[in-house]
Amino acid sequence: MSSKQGGKAKPLKQPKKDKAEYDEADLAHIQKKKDEEKALKELKAKASQKGSFGGTGLKKSGKK
Repeated sequence: MSSKQGGKAKPLKQPKKDKAEYDEADLAHIQKKKDEEKALKELKAKASQKGSFGGTGLKKSGKK
């Protein structure tokens, strides 16, 4: 009778994962990653405000 059922079959629900317990080394690593991401976002924001680097680039003269 499956031919009468239309649409997609729903995927089975995955069991919820237990919260992982972290030791001090893991927590330090996670904090370091967060700090690096924050610094990178700040640098991107700062760079986008200034505009392009170096002006127009290489200038060619008409002479040979």
